[in-house]
Amino acid sequence: MQPKYEWRKKEKAIYLPKSKPEVIDVPEFNFITIEGEGSPAESLFTENIGALYSLAYTIKMILKRMDTPPNGYFDFTVYPLEGVWDINDEAKTNFNGVINKHDFVYKLMIRQPDFVDEFFFGEMLAVAKEKKKNPLLEKLRFERYSEGLCVQMLHLGPFEDEPASFEKMEIFAQDEGLVRISKVHREIYLSDTRKVAPEKLKTVLRFRAKRT
Repeated sequence: MQPKYEWRKKEKAIYLPKSKPEVIDVPEFNFITIEGEGSPAESLFTENIGALYSLAYTIKMILKRMDTPPNGYFDFTVYPLEGVWDINDEAKTNFNGVINKHDFVYKLMIRQPDFVDEFFFGEMLAVAKEKKKNPLLEKLRFERYSEGLCVQMLHLGPFEDEPASFEKMEIFAQDEGLVRISKVHREIYLSDTRKVAPEKLKTVLRFRAKRT
């Protein structure tokens, strides 16, 4: 029997960077996604995460029970939650250097193995809807998402301290002859905030960059 695919072991460059900035070229991956707006402290944010995980685990468990799984199938550990963060257009127009969390616009996502395509996603989404009548499942989408050239680092500590890490990343980018494309950024959540103290949280921070 083929061993379970563990992203923590097989894809350390993508998911387990060091706690100092580095350059990475991120290829295109498959994701299930959901979009939202507002503070991550609001209940809707948590409910969006729940809808994502509901489908992610439906996909994993049904694949394990299928007599004829998709070509290329292998058992795998569910990938971590990721979020791409921005602020809404009104906040950008009136930006004064301070970000209000209620102005956040986000896309939450969980990566899928390559053998999970859009057709299979649709089939599994229908199954998830039958199992749980959650209206947020209607918002889930299948996307292929490519980041390309990026700067990333592992942020240790509370989310509120992330600006200091981003400052280090931007200085590093400049030293490497790179420039940050926009203030949009990605976060990959390696810790469960329900179980881990804020000072021990591990979050991958990443932004897209280009050569100057």
